[in-house]
Amino acid sequence: MSVERVRIFDTTLRDGEQAPGCSMTLREKLRVAKALSELNVDIIEAGFPAASPGDFESVKAIADENFGPVICGLARCNPNDIEKVYAAVKGSEHHRIHVFVATSAIHREHKLKMAKEEIIKSAVGAVRMARDLCNDVEFSPEDASRTELSYLAEVVAAAIEAGATTVNIPDTVGYTVPGEFDRLFRYLKQHVPGIDDITLSVHCHNDLGMAVANSLAAVAAGARQIECTINGIGERAGNCSLEEVVMALKTRAEFFELDTAIDTTRLYPSSRLVSSITGMHVPRNKAIVGENAFAHEAGIHQHGMLQHASTYEIMRPEDVGISRSNLVLGKHSGRHAFRDRVRELGFDLDEFEANRAFQEFKKLADRKKDVYDSDIEAIIMSADSTSPGPWALASLQVNTRTGEDAEADVSLQGEGGEESRGTAQGDGPIAASFLALEKATGVDLVLRNFEVHSTSIGEDAQGEVTVAVEHDGASYRGHGTSVDIVEAGARAYLEVINRVLRRAQSNAAPRSGPGDASRATI
Repeated sequence: MSVERVRIFDTTLRDGEQAPGCSMTLREKLRVAKALSELNVDIIEAGFPAASPGDFESVKAIADENFGPVICGLARCNPNDIEKVYAAVKGSEHHRIHVFVATSAIHREHKLKMAKEEIIKSAVGAVRMARDLCNDVEFSPEDASRTELSYLAEVVAAAIEAGATTVNIPDTVGYTVPGEFDRLFRYLKQHVPGIDDITLSVHCHNDLGMAVANSLAAVAAGARQIECTINGIGERAGNCSLEEVVMALKTRAEFFELDTAIDTTRLYPSSRLVSSITGMHVPRNKAIVGENAFAHEAGIHQHGMLQHASTYEIMRPEDVGISRSNLVLGKHSGRHAFRDRVRELGFDLDEFEANRAFQEFKKLADRKKDVYDSDIEAIIMSADSTSPGPWALASLQVNTRTGEDAEADVSLQGEGGEESRGTAQGDGPIAASFLALEKATGVDLVLRNFEVHSTSIGEDAQGEVTVAVEHDGASYRGHGTSVDIVEAGARAYLEVINRVLRRAQSNAAPRSGPGDASRATI
């Protein structure tokens, strides 16, 4: 018996990137897009081309790579947006234009100031224009979950008649609950002509913690596309978590009688990649990919696990790409053993990346006795997401004494071989290091958050530091790893400084505030 497929529409690069501090460079977006293609998602929403020249170029670059999935761009219901999406995505063999307009009473009255008939006319015109350019057109009535059912059905019917091939029903503000959302989808299935001839999609936000539950309710009621993000990142409380909704469908296949094309063994590596690039750490108790997802401490649980894993595990860690073993490597381990372990952990590195990661592994092995899987993951992520210059940390020296300010001296190496130094005092080694980096580069930042956690066990474990900063009204996150927490912090801070300098060099404007095209949400 054939099992019906649910398409996975990943919007990590569009809706996910709108989370504060989660903006990515072009290089980072390409790495995420490649990881998504290896994960085998059906559609990648690569961005919002009309938001800025930078967004347009990143969507175009991803489309031109032809990774395999359908490449989609978001557009408001206006000709300029639609033309820009088409120009950006047309380089991909499979491409889609996604148009949206708000439909709820609160949006009609306070945001659009448009009558119901005007909104339908706008939606129909946009869908028709998009369809003239592209055979694959998606339409979203923004804030659908707070829209009157009869009017929502009218809008959806008009969009289908105009040529939409996918209709997405968003819970834009995370307001609905599963039973209510189930009734909404069943209402549309019963009252909208032609709805069985298109793909019905769902897009949920997590403001009440029900994005996954609401998405699954929609699927049970007839949706066959789920819009989601890696680690559930996104505006406010985030989006439906890709790894959670996919594993729910897989683990409860006998209930849903549905499947996806996702290679679930790539879930954990994809999660770690996005976490490293965005600096948004995965909580330990996060379902599917959190550190505690397959950990058992209670004695009765451990006893049951020893007898049979299914007593307290409803899925195998191997199914999501987490290895059961935690092979310890050391400074005498060779390149072959390291490469084998990297492959077993689910990472696919080219020769240059593998050599760079191996060199970092040897450096780390000289500084700590045992190197664990989590250390190797941190090495790979650090090497994988290391931002190019203009500056690299050549040396860092910090002096501290109880009751006195700390002093830091940093030396930086430029891409062209030039050097720059900075010395500063602060009320601690971290503060002094950050001030010294600002003096050496001439970039002043405002630190908003500093997070540190251990990547593995033992007193010589590596520390991962994430910093959240502001510069000229824009938010940035930086990430650094080292057995020395001060050094890890300095690397994270320097990563942000490099991003600021690269942005200044390219004259790219920072993201605009709420209400602008760059902050569009469905």
